[in-house]
Amino acid sequence: MAYSRRRFLTLAGTSAAGVTMLSPLEALYAKVARGDIARGVGYGPLQPKLPENADELVGVVLDGINLSTTPLLSLPPGFNYTAISYTGQFMNDGNKVPGAHDGMAAFPGLRNTTILVRNHELNPTLNGAIAAPEYVYDQIGGGTTTIVVGSDRRVRKHFVSLAGTIRNCSGGPTPWGSWVSCEENLTLPGTNGATKKHGYNFEVPATADIEVAKPIPLVAMGRFNHEAVAVDPETGWVYQTEDDGNSCFYRFRPYKYGDLRRGGILEALAIEGMFAVNTGKDFLKYKNQPLPVRWVAIDNVDPATNAFDTSVRGQAQAKGAAIFSRGEGAAYGNRLIYFACTNGGNVGQGQVFAYKPDNRNPNKGTLTLIVESPDENVLNFPDNVTVSPFGDLFLCEDGSGTEYVQGVNEEGEIYQFAANAINGSEFAGVCFSPYGNTMFVNIQTPGITCAIWGPWKRRRGESWESGKK
Repeated sequence: MAYSRRRFLTLAGTSAAGVTMLSPLEALYAKVARGDIARGVGYGPLQPKLPENADELVGVVLDGINLSTTPLLSLPPGFNYTAISYTGQFMNDGNKVPGAHDGMAAFPGLRNTTILVRNHELNPTLNGAIAAPEYVYDQIGGGTTTIVVGSDRRVRKHFVSLAGTIRNCSGGPTPWGSWVSCEENLTLPGTNGATKKHGYNFEVPATADIEVAKPIPLVAMGRFNHEAVAVDPETGWVYQTEDDGNSCFYRFRPYKYGDLRRGGILEALAIEGMFAVNTGKDFLKYKNQPLPVRWVAIDNVDPATNAFDTSVRGQAQAKGAAIFSRGEGAAYGNRLIYFACTNGGNVGQGQVFAYKPDNRNPNKGTLTLIVESPDENVLNFPDNVTVSPFGDLFLCEDGSGTEYVQGVNEEGEIYQFAANAINGSEFAGVCFSPYGNTMFVNIQTPGITCAIWGPWKRRRGESWESGKK
């Protein structure tokens, strides 16, 4: 299906004239200072619910959980879901769905279908995606699967779409109709059965045809502990996060728009006047304050070893690049690049930054801290992130105890939208259908994709019974 900038903006969760959500943190801490509860009511109290397709799941048991008789999610009143494409299920290519469902994106398909491309965060020792040898990067690891979902939120088709990679954690959609899958792994040849270097991005076409992507590593985008990417549709520049305690935030400027294989320039973000500053602590004094940035070039994008001094982040920090605490989820929306730092902040429970590009001047732009968790009971380790069609951010928690999909609105409220009702596994891969009516999200273990729908247009905080506050 043909793509356009406007279609991608819709896919990313906002129109070209969308809001510029840059002030929720100020509102959040104003509430805290007044002694108010920082948490918002969102769409209402969460209630455990069975999947709407429970009758189709009779006899399906994963990790001792009967999917047809056990509520998998707790949701607000009026919201429902189906449970689809679960670990061990046979797919249309004859393979079984791999486990460890992670990052994911939704693309428009024919006849109101949605094409999901989904990562599997599998280690080399686990059975991953299976494909013909010529379509396998290395004979180990994870990969991606593609799911075609009908308007009834049931699977029409699913199949392996990338094979032989390791720990495909997250990634991101592109304006030209593909998914960039990221390896969160730096395995070298001769280790854990690997015959090739790992730590790369791979591009997977979003197609409904049963097709495995050519496993070509996008070397110019850097070899590091990749987590997620977000693409600015204006320029085609790709912003990248790195899952490490002292990670950097990167930008890849391809030589040609839409062609990531031809090469480009890899850079890391530095904050003007702050040399290699660590943003993980004591950064609240800059809340909602746009900080001017500059970009430093990475000289060796493909280090042969994993030594820090020669690593991509080691090179970046030697030139003054800012240091982030476990950069993870990233998303484009509201004309901004959002990214989460899972254990950043003064209480170590997570931050969200917004980068505003200056596309007229490649070496400029601003960075703003817009969310920081004041307490683990408010926000606990945000990971994957998406922008909703109505502008709110949604964050997947990867913490401890009950895991939630959290919403963040412009009023500085953080509200619980969905809870994992079966175990302490993280949520991952949150995204909206291109039609704006369905949220897709994964329970990573035992590996279940859920499609959620309901009264999205109901104003947050509005009564779900009377329509009044």
